[in-house]
Amino acid sequence: MFARFLTADAELRVLEPWRAEEFLSHLDRARDHIAPWVGSSFVATDLASARAVLQRYADLWARDAGGIWGIWLAGPAPQGPTLVGGVMFVAFDTALGRCEAGCWLEPAAQGRGLITRAAGVIVDWAVRERGIHRVEWRTDARNTRSVAVARRLGMRRDGTLRQASPGPGGRIDIEVWSVLADEWRRPA
Repeated sequence: MFARFLTADAELRVLEPWRAEEFLSHLDRARDHIAPWVGSSFVATDLASARAVLQRYADLWARDAGGIWGIWLAGPAPQGPTLVGGVMFVAFDTALGRCEAGCWLEPAAQGRGLITRAAGVIVDWAVRERGIHRVEWRTDARNTRSVAVARRLGMRRDGTLRQASPGPGGRIDIEVWSVLADEWRRPA
C-alpha cells in the first residue's frame, strides 16, 4: 500500500510475515507495556506465534479486510531502523463502509506523536482512497493514551461498552470512538 515518513527519523511501512523475528524482538521490549491494552493473541511469545500474528494480518489484507503497518525509528549503523510500534485495521469492510483502527507502541518511542501521525495516515487512506464512511477506535476505557489519540484524530466518543471484554483483573469497559468521512480532517 504505502511507505511514508512520519517524521525525519520515523517511517511507516507494511509489517509483513517475513519480519516475524524483528516483530518478536520488538514485542519482547514492549510486552509488559502493551499487554494490558491489546489482545493476548497479539502479544506473541515465540517466533511461530509472531509469524502467525503477522500472517493473520497479511491474510486480512489479501481479503481486503484489515492490515498492519509498523513504525520504524532510524538508528545508528549497523543496526539501522528499529521497529517501535505500529497501527492496524483490526476490521475493514468497504461494503459496509466502516473499519476499526488500532495501535501499539513501545515506551521508548512515546511522546513523539508517532501513533497519531501513523493512525492519521491509515485513516486518511481509508476515507479518501477506499471510501470508508465510518472509522472506529475501540479501547480499554482506562487507556488514557489511546483515548488521547482518538481525540487528536478528531474522533467523537460514541459510548462505553460496559464490562465488554475479559481482562487480566476482571472484565473491562471498552470505549468506542469514531470519525465519519464528512468530519475527517487529517491532523497536522
